[in-house]
Amino acid sequence: MDRSFQILKFLKFTVAFVFITSGLMKVVNSELADYFTSLPLPYPVETMYTVAWVEIGGGLLLLFNKYLKPALLALIVVMAGALLLTKVPALHGGFVHALFSARLDIVMLVLLIVLYRNRVLTT
Repeated sequence: MDRSFQILKFLKFTVAFVFITSGLMKVVNSELADYFTSLPLPYPVETMYTVAWVEIGGGLLLLFNKYLKPALLALIVVMAGALLLTKVPALHGGFVHALFSARLDIVMLVLLIVLYRNRVLTT
């Protein structure tokens, strides 16, 4: 088996794990509802549950190798939204602080884009 295929497969399962656990935490952790209500969203709790189910569903689709492109696109939108809503405001604390705050979101967004752009995932 091609080494790059193995690496991409490992990345896909790792990304799936991150999103499934992140989505589950939103569903079971009541403190996250408090955090979402502090965001400038019209329906924060409903948005939190929507994001949670997109993360869980997208992660499961990646895990089971089904509908990869739509799942990855949905997760890219979630990550872009997370960066815009939660990390861009951190710029008020300084550029380096904002970069530090956004580091994991940026890594996940880059991994999602790498997986989306790579056609080897469908085999």
